[in-house]
Amino acid sequence: MDQTLATSQRTLDRLSAALESGTFLDVRRMLNGLPPADVAHLLESSPPKYRHILWQMVEVEEEGEVLGELSDELQAHFLSDMGAAEVAMITEGLADDDIADILQQVPVRITREVLTAMDHQDRARLEQVMHYPDDVAGGLMSTDTITIRARLTLDVVLRYLRRHVEIPEMTDNLIVVNRSDQFIGLLPLRTLLVSDPAVSVREMMQTDVEPIPVNMSDTDVARLFERNDWVSAPVVDDNGRLLGRITIDDVVDVIREDADHSFMSMAGLDEEEDTFAPVSRAAPRRAVWLGINLATAFIASSVINLFQDTIEKVVALAVLMPIVASMGGIAGTQTLTVLIRGIAMGQVGRNNQLWLINRELIIGALNGVLWAAVVAVAASLWFEDWHIGLIIAAAMMINLVVAALTGALLPLLMTRLKIDPALAGGVVLTTVTDVVGFVSFLGLATLFYA
Repeated sequence: MDQTLATSQRTLDRLSAALESGTFLDVRRMLNGLPPADVAHLLESSPPKYRHILWQMVEVEEEGEVLGELSDELQAHFLSDMGAAEVAMITEGLADDDIADILQQVPVRITREVLTAMDHQDRARLEQVMHYPDDVAGGLMSTDTITIRARLTLDVVLRYLRRHVEIPEMTDNLIVVNRSDQFIGLLPLRTLLVSDPAVSVREMMQTDVEPIPVNMSDTDVARLFERNDWVSAPVVDDNGRLLGRITIDDVVDVIREDADHSFMSMAGLDEEEDTFAPVSRAAPRRAVWLGINLATAFIASSVINLFQDTIEKVVALAVLMPIVASMGGIAGTQTLTVLIRGIAMGQVGRNNQLWLINRELIIGALNGVLWAAVVAVAASLWFEDWHIGLIIAAAMMINLVVAALTGALLPLLMTRLKIDPALAGGVVLTTVTDVVGFVSFLGLATLFYA
């Protein structure tokens, strides 16, 4: 796998070098010899001035596959210059879920024209997928399935499969349904190939597999795939009627998007943030989050201002003050990250929340005792005043315990309020630990030195 990735990267490096040198014939030849995923990677890794050139060199019959591998932002960028006829042409032959993703990036007028140009059967299948949001099972599924009946023999099923020119990609099971298209079970291909052709599907099929409800969230779908090592899974409506199937390639996209979301949200950025987006588009997005952080910084500064008389008397307080806030911020972030990860993986529920909160409080208290002792000795020796050592030790104990409690409670509370803790948790936590750190340290110093 590592060797394959290295070879692919070397090819992309050669293509980038050819693009820089202006040898466009070599670029076109190399570009159209790459898999669609590598072409998409090159487009996303190129500055805006090269993207348009590269896109024009992509073969028309490959454009749909390449678009399907791009981020939503880049999809929308390239599709904005296309008419209905061109969109219809590049989506021909793609899976229903990929077509639906592309059509969601174009104006409603173009979507309507593309759907009108399709035959009745294709249009009905696509509209079924587009009926559901992107973040549920229905939005992930493809209607390209192979179904069989339980009464058939395996020999009949094999002859039926041979009549197909090809079978859908990532078909590891045949889906068994009744006359009403209700899901009954699965017949694995490995079972079909090695079993007696004279036995029936009913005798060999698996009936202990639970299909995926069409409105299940994409995150829960990803968890099921991860837990069960599925390659594909059937999707049913509320009445158990088969609607389609989800394959592992779509689930990998969900896992990657969730990881991107968690990572980028920590900085207040969209998971679809384009690494090479123009300054005019990237700067305003970041400015909003910087403004929010500035507001919270003013809150912390106003707390410090309340104790300016004490700080003027004891200059050492100004030197030591950042230590208390910083230690609280790190401790709180550790707890916050553990809880957010647990929530994302579906491991945190009502039955174990209290245990987790208690554990984090104990960890915060133990670390508070350890590092309060260390900083007390260091501060006392530094400023030759054991009083200041005791004050900062007490303040650090208070802040680390509060940080642990806040880091544990924040994601639970925000999740209940339908707020993404990955996006807002860090800002709130930092504000709390800064304010509590400053108030405890400067407040104790004011009581002692007043």
